[in-house]
Amino acid sequence: MLASALAALLWGCASRPTNVLLPVAETSPSASKVEMLVATTRSRSSNPAEMFTGERGLAPSFAEITVSIPPASVRKVGEVAWPKKLPSNPATDFAVVQTDDLTVQTAKGWLHASVRKSRDHSVLVFIHGFNNRFEDSVYRFAQIAHDTGTDSVPILVTWPSRGSALAYGYDRESTNYTRDGLELLFQFLARDPDIKEVSILAHSMGNWLALEALRQMAIRNGGLPAKFKNVMLAAPDVDVDVFRTQIADMGKPHPQFTLFVSQDDRALAISKRVWGDIPRLGSINPEQSPYKEEFAKNNVVVIDLTKVKSGDKLNHGKFAESPQTVQLIGARIAGGQNLTDSRVGLGDTIIQATTGAAAAAGSAAGLVIAAPVAVIDQNTRENYGRQVNALAGSQNSQKAKAGKNCVVSSPTIQDCRK
Repeated sequence: MLASALAALLWGCASRPTNVLLPVAETSPSASKVEMLVATTRSRSSNPAEMFTGERGLAPSFAEITVSIPPASVRKVGEVAWPKKLPSNPATDFAVVQTDDLTVQTAKGWLHASVRKSRDHSVLVFIHGFNNRFEDSVYRFAQIAHDTGTDSVPILVTWPSRGSALAYGYDRESTNYTRDGLELLFQFLARDPDIKEVSILAHSMGNWLALEALRQMAIRNGGLPAKFKNVMLAAPDVDVDVFRTQIADMGKPHPQFTLFVSQDDRALAISKRVWGDIPRLGSINPEQSPYKEEFAKNNVVVIDLTKVKSGDKLNHGKFAESPQTVQLIGARIAGGQNLTDSRVGLGDTIIQATTGAAAAAGSAAGLVIAAPVAVIDQNTRENYGRQVNALAGSQNSQKAKAGKNCVVSSPTIQDCRK
């Protein structure tokens, strides 16, 4: 009965289509287009509408993707217009209009050609966070690149995330798996004389990956190149003590760090408990000691989004959907302007952390704890549904053997009696 009750709870929620990356034949004259280079350590998918899975590839892969974005008359700035059905309609939805697999050499050629056409010969590297499918990262970055108004060439770095709140541990290890590959990309960008400026935007767990790769590069090279000017850390799921050592290892001068924090970030509150009650960088109070003094010493600009209202029930991302915030990010990329928190707005999509128990796939306790998250996140609902089905079979088998009767008194309370 636990499984059937939870399944009913899950599937009562509306869902959107998945596997949306198959290019559509038609286009819309009113739509805009974002062309991006993709660098990933994900495994290639046999399904062209998925392109890459959440599993780890044996070597980095590259692709070129062009995303069509509908006009402002049908979409708010900061919104990803997911299709309600397939194929996507470019007049109203985000839609992929072209995909090409690239080799290392053709990826370099694409980047060289794109940088030469850009106004300031700059690139923007985006590194997504926890619980992201490949298509999630593609559409979110297309939205950011478009809405910030940046002229920088978009480079999406996407690491193997299973797109499930039940896979926190797997996702974290996947960032470590990707660390060397990201450093190699950074080294290439540093050596390329055509690239005059590099900006980096990371979200959630992606901040750990970004900071570790920069730290490795600084140690290997004796510092970071001057062209690495802006590093923007949105809701970083990073231990504050570890961040202190990472930024110290980078030496000086280091890039301009801009930190987006929110003290009501519920996902990072859970992550804090998982990691031994050590504060996460994205949820600290920047006015408290020692943070205030350390940020001033290291010239870290802090944008406190705590008072910003968000449609995200976990308050984990307040950087991508707010028109004011994405415009401020664009200003930082374009002109190196110092950001202030006087014009910030709403929030981002739901990206959750989970407890150690919820990370234990197949565990009744873990599934029950994850249930409230699954109600509001489609990726988790789908992965969670598979775990519920597996658990149902296991429980039925155990019940037959032990003669137990299980009653669910609420979505989070299980009462089993002999």
